[in-house]
Order: sequence, then structure tokens, then C-alpha cells
Amino acid sequence: MKIKFNRAALSESLALVTTVVPARTTKPILQGLKIEAGKEGVLVSATDFEIGITCSISHAQVEEAGEAVVPAERVASIVRESVDEVLDFQVTEGTSHLRGADSHFTIYGYPPDQYPEIPGFEGKAQIKVNLVKLQEALEHCLFATAKENTRYALSGILWEAIGKKLTLVGTDGRRLAKYKLTLADEADKKLETEKIIVPAKTMALLGRIGAGEKDEVAVRLADNKIVIACGSVVISSTLVEGNFPKYEDIIPTDYKNKLALNTAATLSAVRRAALLTNEDSKGVRLALSKKSLIFTSRAPEMGDAEIDMGIDYKGEAMEIGFNPQFIVEALKVIREDSFELQLGQSDRPGLIKSGANYLYIVMPVSLS
Repeated sequence: MKIKFNRAALSESLALVTTVVPARTTKPILQGLKIEAGKEGVLVSATDFEIGITCSISHAQVEEAGEAVVPAERVASIVRESVDEVLDFQVTEGTSHLRGADSHFTIYGYPPDQYPEIPGFEGKAQIKVNLVKLQEALEHCLFATAKENTRYALSGILWEAIGKKLTLVGTDGRRLAKYKLTLADEADKKLETEKIIVPAKTMALLGRIGAGEKDEVAVRLADNKIVIACGSVVISSTLVEGNFPKYEDIIPTDYKNKLALNTAATLSAVRRAALLTNEDSKGVRLALSKKSLIFTSRAPEMGDAEIDMGIDYKGEAMEIGFNPQFIVEALKVIREDSFELQLGQSDRPGLIKSGANYLYIVMPVSLS
């Protein structure tokens, strides 16, 4: 196999593909990436068995077809540190050689025929969605997914595709984020009865793809897997098994205490109040009255903080406590200048709404 690579294009592709390569594994070949060269161009692939990714590399000239599996991190590091515009890649008797103008790296890899097969995108798309809009939706939901696998179904994003609406939901049991986006075409009706929970790691991978305004994502489901194609990239992933919470039952619909808040000002106030919290006192108290919203925190042996923000509020005076990090993470992704905060009793969750598409629920914390 002989290929001439544009170094910048190769480096960009490797930066995406190597995110799937496991740091630790009982199967060393999974720490390699597969390079395939043929008439249609060059493909670079990686998998950890649960997630697979294949990327077509632009600006590559195939002089001799073939395939090889090389250590992912080693090759990515060599390409990243190279100063050459063009790199020559050649495989001779199972050994790979990477050459620049003043460099020659000999790289020992793995037998290509032993590398796991990675599903490609075959058949008609069941969902088509704009990549920029999908990435925006994921940005609003991913942070709310569970980081631990104590409840496995919560470590993924729920997809609900009905007609021209795609709803994404993420939760870790203490907060819940829901984002609704509009599709250009109706989704496959078969998906209306499907429970689609996509691993958060797979969704984060989608966020790393460079997006143009008109880039489109095509999605198919097959054999408990989701296959996602976008331009030169195809991602396949095993779906998360388990029961996702009935989130509609969690969303409050009877709240009367509502107020509009400036996003940047509220984010600043919560961040400043959180400066005097610690492991023993993680909460920030919100005290609402007709004309002010006061954020307070107190940490033993450290001190206390108070930030006063003017508001126009017609509801009942009340106090409620929240984990400030949960509020900060939600406000950071809101792109509108203002949002709506809805509150019930101090022991009921707070509800944040931004526009017609985004809803975020966060459980209160006790500050007594």
C-alpha cells in the first residue's frame, strides 16, 4: 500500500477517529486504527466494540491499494508533530513506514484481517436532520446525562422521532434537559414505537464533527445499533439497554411563580454566589420578593456571599436552594438573552424554559 497524505487533512481526521480508541483494553488490536486505500479513496476507522467510526480522508493520493492496522496514538502523535505538508505512507510486508522530508518512522502494527468489522451506512435514512441544529440540541442535553453507570439507561440520550419532530432528553436523576427540533422531512413511522437511547459518548462524538450550515445527518437503526452518516464520517453505536424514565410525568405543569431573568446576569450571580460553597455546603439559596432576587451561600469557616439582582416578580415570596453547578451548566448553553424560571414549593423542582424548544428541570437541595 502506498499513499501520499496531505498532513493537515490526515491530522484532522485522526483527531476525530482516535477519540474512539480505548485507553485500556484486553484486546490490544483495538488500540490500533485501520487504514484502507482503494479506488474510491482512503478510509480510516477505529472501534471499541460499542462505538465505531469511519472517516474518508480528503487530499490523499492512492498509489497502491491495500490495508493496515497501526497503533492509533503513535501515528496520531507523529502526524501531529510533523512539519511536512505531505507525508508518504507505505506498507511493506506488514510493516508501515511514514516518511516526511527529513524523517522516517517504521511502525509495527496488527494483522488487518483480525480487526473487527465496523458497520457502514446501508439503506435509506430513517431520520434526516441538519447537523448544526442537532449539535445545538446535543449541547443543551448532554451535560445532564449520568456520568456513572449506576442506572445504565441514564448514561444516554433518549431520541423520540414523531413526524417532523425530534425530541432529545438527557437526565441523571437529579436534573433533566429536553430539546425539541424540527426535521426537514418526516421520520420513519417505524421509529415512533422504538425506544432509542444513544450513549452519551456517541453523542459527544457527533459534536466534534466540523459543521457547515447545510450539512445533513442521516440516521438508521438496525440490530440494536444506530448508524449515523454525515459527509465523510460514519458513526455506528450499540444502543443503551434499559428503561428511560417517563420524563413527561416529571415536568411540572401547575407552577404559578414565574419570572423572566437575564441569562448573563443570572449566570454571573450564581457563579459568584458559588465561590463561597464547599463540600459541606454545596447549595446556593434563591430568595424571591417583588423587586429582588437574592442569591446567598454560606460555608463554615469560610464566610458567606450575597448577590442582589433587581427583578419584576408578581408571584409569592419564597426561598429555594439549588446545586449551583446544575444551574450554571444549564445557563451556559442558553443562547437567548433571557429565560423563564418557574417555581413551585421549595421542595419541588425548578423549571427553566428557553424559547419554544428547551426545557430544563433541576431538583432543589436542602439548605437547613
